[in-house]
Amino acid sequence: MRGGTGGLLKFSETLFLHCWKSFMALNRISFLFVSFLTLIVTGFENRLQADDSPPNIVMIISDDQTWTDYGFMGHPDIQTPHLDRLASRSALFRRGYVPVALCRPSLATMITGLYPHQHGVTGNDPSPDPSIAPAQYADLRARLIAKLDRFDTVPELLAKKGYLSHQSGKWWEGSYKRGGFSHGMTRGFPEKGGRHGDDGLKIGRAGMAPVLNFVDSAVEQKKPFFLWYAPFLPHTPHNPPKRLLQKYRKDGRHVSLAKYYAMCDWFDETCGQLIGHLETAGVTDNTMIVYVTDNGWIQRTPDVQVPEGWRPSFAPKSKQSPNDGGTRTPIMVCWPGTIKPSERGEVVSSIDLVPTMLKAAGAEVPDQLPGIDLLPVINNEKPLGRDTLFGESFAHDIADVDNPQASLLYRWAIAGKWKLLLTYDGKLNRYKAVHSSGDGRPQLFDLIDDPLETKNVAAAHPDVVARLAKKLDGWWKVTERKVLTTY
Repeated sequence: MRGGTGGLLKFSETLFLHCWKSFMALNRISFLFVSFLTLIVTGFENRLQADDSPPNIVMIISDDQTWTDYGFMGHPDIQTPHLDRLASRSALFRRGYVPVALCRPSLATMITGLYPHQHGVTGNDPSPDPSIAPAQYADLRARLIAKLDRFDTVPELLAKKGYLSHQSGKWWEGSYKRGGFSHGMTRGFPEKGGRHGDDGLKIGRAGMAPVLNFVDSAVEQKKPFFLWYAPFLPHTPHNPPKRLLQKYRKDGRHVSLAKYYAMCDWFDETCGQLIGHLETAGVTDNTMIVYVTDNGWIQRTPDVQVPEGWRPSFAPKSKQSPNDGGTRTPIMVCWPGTIKPSERGEVVSSIDLVPTMLKAAGAEVPDQLPGIDLLPVINNEKPLGRDTLFGESFAHDIADVDNPQASLLYRWAIAGKWKLLLTYDGKLNRYKAVHSSGDGRPQLFDLIDDPLETKNVAAAHPDVVARLAKKLDGWWKVTERKVLTTY
């Protein structure tokens, strides 16, 4: 009996061990399967969250730089390696434009998505009439700043989606808070030096810490962010570091031109610091970078004659001008993994940037915005859907803060290779020579054959003049034209 019982116990023990091993093996398989399934689900959820999380948005805005003055745009001397790299990773629109060639109205367009005649900020300052008392002039400046209070700005619309936002560099419209930014540098009018940036103008020239620290803070808080980087570069004063100036000094090149070239290089260096910091912070793949300049600039050198009364710093057909030297800019949109790098042939405008950024963020896009969301165009999902681009030029000094037409000097339209300029009798104050328009007749240029706009071919193509003039009237109809569009 004892042996039989022992045999039974041994059999039972063996059976138990076998069952236990089988059970544990099944558990290991189940555990591995469940773990594998969990990894798949978790990865899917993380990817879904990454796909659903709105992108960070960084606007890089150059100040007073001609569209030709980059390595990637073919300049033979100016070195811009960081922007060249950004261009290689972007949808690059070589034929980009701003609707006005003056910083304040151009920047107001970039923050509202509206044309200057719509948002009402058409010049840099109210006309400095000596008969107006200082208190009255201050009131005019305050009324001009208040123009943007009527509209939702980009940071205000993004704030509804949980974005933090930071202003640095050029900013005319009061303090950064008035513009809807949660963070920023500019104290703004009526604070001392608050005309166009005050403390904000230090960015780039005096280091990058404020914007880099903002990026780190937003990342730490796990918040999407909007960054307005509009440094006072390469804008005057042209005082580049000596190490950069030495790169561009050479026999036969005027020092003022060498300084401007060095300023473009300096601006590029700061862009490299910003983009590099985004990479270090690990947010590159979910960050949209948009690049544009506020208006063009052609450096004048003292050995080149210009019309009497001209400003000593810049040449004709550049800043404040409706010509391509004042209004054309490369426009880049970079978003790794979402936007495939490409060379784009479409003619686009800074007016398109606000709807593009808001759509990317999943934010509200106001109905009155005239621009086009470029993302479906860039991704070849649909054509641009626009055959004519519009712009306008106003006097630097605003004759009537409530009537844009009072300072209107030009309206212009681009369709394909053609560019039409129409001249108006807006009131000038300062800088009269800058806005000399000759006999005031319509000007038509073939931008492909004549990119410097040296030959007015309006007389040879009256049909093109009439067609584009009609389109201009459909875009923004004004009550007077200096010279009829017929010959």
